[in-house]
Amino acid sequence: MKIEALDPGTPLMKQFQESTGPITLVNVFDVPPELYEEFLAVWRQDAAYMKNSPGCIQTQLHKGTAGSRLVVNVAVWESTQTLLAAFSTPEFQQAAAKYPEGITAYPHAYEKVAVEGICVA
Repeated sequence: MKIEALDPGTPLMKQFQESTGPITLVNVFDVPPELYEEFLAVWRQDAAYMKNSPGCIQTQLHKGTAGSRLVVNVAVWESTQTLLAAFSTPEFQQAAAKYPEGITAYPHAYEKVAVEGICVA
């Protein structure tokens, strides 16, 4: 699997240098249709590992509609430090290496924005 920066000026590793939280990791995957089932099997393993890692609050996977190749993982973490710790383990790195060639991931971390007068649960 190839990993690309969604925002080339602020790749994920640069984001890990900032101490903040909670954060939401949004990872957009470009998955060719013929690799979808294999992708899903590997993602399930990754999600189980991450869900049991300290600092992981929740994760959800979403698939684009109308035949889209895009799949989005939305994961909430206590902090950039807890995500980096889980991401850096040899166990996660070995699991991530199991994704098939031909998939590209675009991970990016976000902070919630408080907008006065807007209430969204």
